[in-house]
Amino acid sequence: MDFRKKLLKIDTSLGAKEVEALKFLCRDMLPHKKLEKASSALEIFEQLLEEEQLTEEDPALLMELLCVIRQRSLLQHLQYRPEQVQASLPTLRRISPFRKLLYELSEDMDSQTLRSMIFLLPNVFPKTEMTSLSFLAHLEKQDLISEDDLKILEELCHNVAPWLKKKIEKYGKKSSQEMIPPETLHLAVEELSSLVGTMQVCEVSQMEPGQNEPRKTNGSSDVTLVSDDVGPCCTLLCARIISFASLQHLAIGDRTINGAPRPVSREMLGAAADIINPETRTKEVEAYRMDRKHRGCCVIVNNQNFTSLPDRPGTQKDAESLRSVFQWLGLEIEEYSDVTKGDLEEVLQKMQKHPGHTDGDCFVCCILTHGKSGAVYSSDGALIPIQEIISHFTAQRCPSLAHKPKLFFIQACQGDEVQPSVCIEVDARNTELVSRAPSGVNLKDSIPVEADFLLGMATVPGYVSFRHVRNGSWYIQSLCNHLKDLVPRHEDILSILTAVNDDVSRQADFYGRRKQMPQPAFTLRKKLIFPVPQEALSLP
Repeated sequence: MDFRKKLLKIDTSLGAKEVEALKFLCRDMLPHKKLEKASSALEIFEQLLEEEQLTEEDPALLMELLCVIRQRSLLQHLQYRPEQVQASLPTLRRISPFRKLLYELSEDMDSQTLRSMIFLLPNVFPKTEMTSLSFLAHLEKQDLISEDDLKILEELCHNVAPWLKKKIEKYGKKSSQEMIPPETLHLAVEELSSLVGTMQVCEVSQMEPGQNEPRKTNGSSDVTLVSDDVGPCCTLLCARIISFASLQHLAIGDRTINGAPRPVSREMLGAAADIINPETRTKEVEAYRMDRKHRGCCVIVNNQNFTSLPDRPGTQKDAESLRSVFQWLGLEIEEYSDVTKGDLEEVLQKMQKHPGHTDGDCFVCCILTHGKSGAVYSSDGALIPIQEIISHFTAQRCPSLAHKPKLFFIQACQGDEVQPSVCIEVDARNTELVSRAPSGVNLKDSIPVEADFLLGMATVPGYVSFRHVRNGSWYIQSLCNHLKDLVPRHEDILSILTAVNDDVSRQADFYGRRKQMPQPAFTLRKKLIFPVPQEALSLP
């Protein structure tokens, strides 16, 4: 009953796009005809329960599904932390690499790519509107692609979307990775056994707050190794969070097929392969796709005149600079001045439904106004939470921006405190600058828990930000100048914002007493690198 209540809560948070993704990812586990009829996540969960693919005792599949469709925040309903599940994902692997590959490809297919691929395969698809997932599912149904044969899909990507071909090639390399001999694997298990020694094996999930002694278990779930003296080998094992019992099963219980040694691939072992062969592996961070039909839309909200607050002279300079730099980067600009609370809601609703998002690379929103901790003022004096503004562009409310970078830059005070200048001396004594900023304010609370958001704030919570009445604000002017200088050097947005932080932190008022420190928060999954414009930019 309790487990079903948890599933019900998860269902209410998933929209039609997520339901389609779940149906696609479960194609290898459930009868296709029955799965096709499912119209909600709840119906899919019911089928998984009936097939015993999902149980209260073993919610591993559900955990993996939520991570793959980037709904990690819903893991809280299962009493798991997202980072805890992320660490153990290599040991789950209930969804095949082939299924995950197709899902990743679907995420990077825009409507133009899909139309072009369908055009290249006449008389294959029904005359109905298709999504990228239904397109790939239909290729499977027609036996045009399979786990071992992706030639047609690779050729389509070669002709229409070369950036997707790299993912297929990467999948092919993984599939043909070097096999680990069972003798080596068996030896590794024996080495692991000797490392365990007298240590206690316990389930991570059974550790109670304040419990000194973990409860022992004989199960084959993820384990942690506990001892009074944890050496480097034990630390490595704990960090990997591998299932020791599962490793034994692979190495000893299934070592032969008809009397011959059974090869075990690194793909099957997951994180355990790194312990057997502890080489340093650095995963190269991918970049967001930035070559669709449109670069995207940039909305600028510029409040200079207020009904009950001081006016903001100098903000026009910021608006002009933002307009110039984002036009230069290829974005379509929409600018609004002296926006009331009602006006702002209309602007957000309009931008949420903007037709250009479908074939756009990204979305940018710049807000220039007064503010307080975690909120900004409209021109008629209403205080609007930043979180409320950003929430209009989540994947559920704005599906056309799903998996695309969404950038928000806020030039506004976040309190009344002034950051004093701190003299830096060599071999400084143990001196602390105690902040009087509100302790309960966390900038990350303003951005959604889902991926692909960046929030750049002019200052940290609790403090003021500075604006020159003629030259504009320190933060926006530094941001525009660094975009102008560093985009041509192929720097990603986080590196650019780091340079902005350094630049603004070095600025001070005439007397050197007032300072400012910007603060970015983000849930970006990839590097965001703007393509270099062909023409040089001269800022106003």
